[in-house]
Amino acid sequence: MAFETVLLTIQGPVAWLTLNRPHVLNAYNVQMRDEFFQVLGSLEDNPDVRSVVVRGAGNRAFCAGADLTEFGSAPSQFIARQVRFERDVWGRLFGLSKPIVAAVQGYCFGSGLEIALGCDIIIATSDAKFGLPETNLGMIPAAGGTQTMPRAVGIARGMDALLTGRTIEADEALAIGLVNHLSSEESVFDQAEQIAHKMASFSASAMRAAKRSLAKAEQTSLEDGLAAEARLATLLAFGS
Repeated sequence: MAFETVLLTIQGPVAWLTLNRPHVLNAYNVQMRDEFFQVLGSLEDNPDVRSVVVRGAGNRAFCAGADLTEFGSAPSQFIARQVRFERDVWGRLFGLSKPIVAAVQGYCFGSGLEIALGCDIIIATSDAKFGLPETNLGMIPAAGGTQTMPRAVGIARGMDALLTGRTIEADEALAIGLVNHLSSEESVFDQAEQIAHKMASFSASAMRAAKRSLAKAEQTSLEDGLAAEARLATLLAFGS
């Protein structure tokens, strides 16, 4: 499977997914959407892949957001919604059963931050910059940002980020829990690889069950979440 805007490299149990439009800071365009959708589907279906690392090509950006010159030229809102429904990239990302690490360098704005928030662990370089600037452009984040950002950093900080559209520097991102680890530019991919390999060494069934159970914590009451946890633990114990 060969694409242009999303490069896929599989090294043992770890898949490397590279957003590949470095000349425009890896801006997310229509072609990238379609290719990202297909790559995520192939990763879900590949039993040899046990974990995934997502990164941006070059060292200037993970992804600077949506390419508005393309998405803004959709023939109609109806067609745009129809295409999005048929290619539910975000549903595939959030529903991927395998653990995902985002390795972030440079700019991580808009759709780029939404991609990172769809990953399970975020590692960033000390010069990384984050933000959801859509409100400054008369829009709102439309790929889960209004839901995933406050879940990551809390309602108050989520409101601040979403309503002001301000840039969040790497140190602050770490302090508020937006990212899990800071790393140097020289070692960010090595650190991501180490974490990905560690997770790949664990039981695939346990990783899948852990992700499902953690997702319940955001979606249900504590009582229902505990019940789901118990069911998943029983299924694991009996090898189902």
